[in-house]
Amino acid sequence: MIKVKSFTSEIKVFETMRELGRIDELVNRFLVDQKVKKIHSVSDCCTTDNSGATIGLIRVVCYED
Repeated sequence: MIKVKSFTSEIKVFETMRELGRIDELVNRFLVDQKVKKIHSVSDCCTTDNSGATIGLIRVVCYED
């Protein structure tokens, strides 16, 4: 069965690389814990505030269990 899981992370000024590392760790832990064998796609999308500044990241993983 194909499933989709979304992960989110707040992006703070001057901490982007740390935040990206955290979301990578979160996704990797999920994949190991769920014993995911096949990933169909991974997609990232930024969220913005009213001024257009990036304030968050959404990562969506499509996988098969």
